[in-house]
Amino acid sequence: MAILVRSTPVAQARWRPLLAQAMPEREFRFWPDLGDPAAIEYALVWQPAPGLLASLPNLKLIIGLGAGVDRIVADPTLPRHLPIVRLVDSYMTDAMSEYVVFQVLRLHRQDIDYLGQQHDRHWLERAQKNAAERSVGILGFGTLGQDAGRKLKALGFDVAGWSRAPKAVAGFASFAGAAGLEELLGHSEILVCLLPLTSETAGILNAGNFARLPRGAAIVNAGRGGHLIEADLIPALDSGRLSAAVLDVFATEPLPPEHPFWHHKRIIVTPHIAAETHPPTAAPIVAAAIRQFEQGLPLDNRVDPARGY
Repeated sequence: MAILVRSTPVAQARWRPLLAQAMPEREFRFWPDLGDPAAIEYALVWQPAPGLLASLPNLKLIIGLGAGVDRIVADPTLPRHLPIVRLVDSYMTDAMSEYVVFQVLRLHRQDIDYLGQQHDRHWLERAQKNAAERSVGILGFGTLGQDAGRKLKALGFDVAGWSRAPKAVAGFASFAGAAGLEELLGHSEILVCLLPLTSETAGILNAGNFARLPRGAAIVNAGRGGHLIEADLIPALDSGRLSAAVLDVFATEPLPPEHPFWHHKRIIVTPHIAAETHPPTAAPIVAAAIRQFEQGLPLDNRVDPARGY
């Protein structure tokens, strides 16, 4: 029986020797070379096309090759009885924290303004707060959010987190639910989104919530493109409601060349690189998940499709 790997062509080339090393006794098939679909028992997938998983009649386990599984659970043809595991890798957690800390520091130290001044050859010192005077709110206070929060706090930032359900995290103010969201937004000068994309979190970065932030706040979206109502962002920036936005994820990826986000002076665009899957560390995690399943053990990081993560 075989294991299907469905990722990008570049990523699949990186996965091939590492999966063979981690599971030398297994047969791997790399999309689009499926061979006989009935021979495939396991699917390792990143953003599979709708219908692919349903076309595998003997599929037993689905493993997402990224932190998010929204594209998997949104597939209307998904075989709902199959277990799904999401990839949790400390390498990716560290990478996300690096990205978040770097972008928060850029916003805190007014990097966009100084780059603009350099372009205009304009020498001007700007008033600058210390980190302890800057409040950072993190939407999504699970593994990724808490790790980023600890590293920001170590730099002196005033950090708080928000989750869908109440969560006590030592050393942090944490909020939950609609009332908690409004309270968090009210004092977040920099808002970081690391949420999973679900029906409840889609569009959470919108004009109404921008208005709840302190005037001149900035946002970092490293969650999913569906968290942002794109049409609401540029008006918020142009009016001064928001001072800047750092975006790593978008509704359409790659971001189309004609998209206005490319050219706006208050927007930083990065190409979905905040926490890329790292096959050298992820391949053993994938192998362990398959062995857990085959031994009838509880699966680590099993997805609840009803929740979306």
